[in-house]
Amino acid sequence: MLQNPSTIQNKYKNFVTRVVANERLYALENNKGYATSYSNRVEDENGDPIEMICFWSDESLAKSCIEKEWRDYQVSPLLLSEFLENWCVGMCNDGLMVGIDFDKNLFGDEIEPLKLILDILSLLIDLNKNISFKKYRDINELYNQAKELL
Repeated sequence: MLQNPSTIQNKYKNFVTRVVANERLYALENNKGYATSYSNRVEDENGDPIEMICFWSDESLAKSCIEKEWRDYQVSPLLLSEFLENWCVGMCNDGLMVGIDFDKNLFGDEIEPLKLILDILSLLIDLNKNISFKKYRDINELYNQAKELL
């Protein structure tokens, strides 16, 4: 069953708004790693779906997905700064996508990590909200690097 494009777009906008407001997001983790899925929209050069790591803007949304193949996972909170500079940059380097606010039926949005960085940083800039990074001087440095790579 396909999801309505406007529903997916709203999920994405809500995700960005929530993670910027809370400066935190959530993943599901077990002893083997983090919860992953495969893209329904993007394929690699061999025609195989691109792998993505799933993240949630709300702890309860993440918890609702702890069933079926993810039943042995636990919610793992992440700081927004760590997510942007480590996770998104690393996922871009590894050719992975980001799964956004999936529900228990694995419906959610899929986004390229650099696009997500730019959207989150743009909202932070618009709100005149600053976060500190370990690897970047400031929001503008990360924004400019992501924009160049995209």
